[in-house]
Amino acid sequence: MPPEYDWENFSNVTVKRLFSMITTLGTAALEDEEKLEQLNNLLSEMEEIYSTGQACEYDDPKTCLDLNPGLEDCMADSTDYNRLLFCWEGWRDAAGRRLGDLYSQFVELSNEAVRADGWNDTGEYWRSWYETADLQQQLETIYQDLQPLYQNLHAYVRRKLINTYGAEMVNAEGPIPAHLLGNMWAQTWGNIYKLVIPFPNKPSIDVTDEMVRQGYDARRMFNLSDEFFREMGQIPMPGSFWDRTMFVRPDDREVVCHASAWDFYLDNDVRIKMCTKVNQEDLVTVHHEMGHIEYFLQYAHQPLPFREGANPGFHEAVGDLLALSVSTPAHLNKVGLLPELVDDPEVDINFLMQMALEKIAFLPFGYLIDQWRWRVFDGSTTKDKYNEEWWKLRTQYQGIVPPVPRNPDKDFDAGSKYHVPANTPYIRYFVSFVIQFQFHEAMCSLSGYTGDLHKCDASAGAMKDVAGSRLAEMLRMGKSQPWPEAFEVLTGDREMSAAAILQYFAPLIDWLEKQNENETLGWNNGWTPPYDCEGTGGFTCLEGSRCVRPADKCDGIQDCDDNSDEDPILCETPNDDSPRMTSSLVVVFLAVLASTVMTSRI
Repeated sequence: MPPEYDWENFSNVTVKRLFSMITTLGTAALEDEEKLEQLNNLLSEMEEIYSTGQACEYDDPKTCLDLNPGLEDCMADSTDYNRLLFCWEGWRDAAGRRLGDLYSQFVELSNEAVRADGWNDTGEYWRSWYETADLQQQLETIYQDLQPLYQNLHAYVRRKLINTYGAEMVNAEGPIPAHLLGNMWAQTWGNIYKLVIPFPNKPSIDVTDEMVRQGYDARRMFNLSDEFFREMGQIPMPGSFWDRTMFVRPDDREVVCHASAWDFYLDNDVRIKMCTKVNQEDLVTVHHEMGHIEYFLQYAHQPLPFREGANPGFHEAVGDLLALSVSTPAHLNKVGLLPELVDDPEVDINFLMQMALEKIAFLPFGYLIDQWRWRVFDGSTTKDKYNEEWWKLRTQYQGIVPPVPRNPDKDFDAGSKYHVPANTPYIRYFVSFVIQFQFHEAMCSLSGYTGDLHKCDASAGAMKDVAGSRLAEMLRMGKSQPWPEAFEVLTGDREMSAAAILQYFAPLIDWLEKQNENETLGWNNGWTPPYDCEGTGGFTCLEGSRCVRPADKCDGIQDCDDNSDEDPILCETPNDDSPRMTSSLVVVFLAVLASTVMTSRI
């Protein structure tokens, strides 16, 4: 049956674009209702497994840790090598292992669905959202431009970790054990700042204590952010925002506290859900989430298909763009939270190191997740190679290595990251981390600022109205035109580039290069860290052939040549009153329905 409208031959570009977006169905194009239901059920099941996984103590299986806060706090706060290993391995046993088979089924159905919509595979469909024919080439060029900075940061951090954990556990020329970087996925390294701070005796610019002293609460933090947007000539928050936003954790119910911004697409009904705490980190997060809200308000006049960021990375970039100004000592001083503004190069290096542990450390992780998924979707990485290829990429790009051997037949470590089982594309975050610095450079230049880019508060420039007006013009466009058009409105350029981020971190780059004069940049991919089998919950096969990791023992699948890992006596479950014969990791899954989370952070 021919289409009712021959929209592909319309002369009106805007209407043609609307029809193109409306008729792109993605996975909803799957006409077999039974398969579509199976696809949706697989997604729900994977999210439930992820959301309810727990890791239980080796010697006390009744004491279990959820991912958040238990395991994430462990990764952030502990410096006990083996305790970190327990938390790292326990989560992968809980979240990854049960997802591998489900994920391969999902890949098959997802590809079948998007092929019905005209795409070769799901990865090609995702990349189409960027409307850039050479997207992969552009991203690879940017990554190569940033790689020397990352390698210098990596070498410096590796040396500091040797000071903490010793040369046996961290090799001076090898990849870093993945559990030592302060984060469950080693995606950002800010939690180990205390271990790597360049000048520990210099004053901190954290204003948390000053906020408490001045009696800040959540509402005042949001008011401060609203004032920031008003100063930049942006749209003030509507009255309904203040009435309907969840500013703090409610006392009468359980909620997901992950900060998120919501657009209800009706009468400027926009809200934030956040369990705000009075500290500097949450003050920056408030501005980030308010950036999303400002974007919602600016493009609210557009037809519904155009009420999105110009490309998937724009929304996150806009939120972080504003946070780049807000987190500067100059801005904190301007709003009365930093009493004294000190011009000290060593304080600057500390500040830039803290930023690099969040921004630069993330770049290879943000780049590789979808590199892996695109290869899974196009079939070049098959199910039996899922975990092997995952770790090849993580070592190649991040310079990290698993702290214990992985089991290629059982482990599915990619599934331990929420965005994989939740099927949330991830390259948007890499894009956003790059273009936010291009936005920041443009805003600073337009506002009349002429100093070091990392010190710029765009809201303090003499021509901040000009900068704010140009920002608003870009935001109002939404997705009504291809992203280079919107990008050019603010930056004057039409392509993504690493130049601005390199300019921002220029003082740190110079400092790191001096610190690393005697260090090896890069890593020997062949090095693996040693580990104590029994001391970390493992079991050595009786014939001595190998160490069986905790989740492999007594799982019904033979791993030892002599099958000693499945010996009935060894695997006997002890009574509560009897001595425990083994120290095995128990992975528990709670049979409860996972909450649906709209996430706007990485």
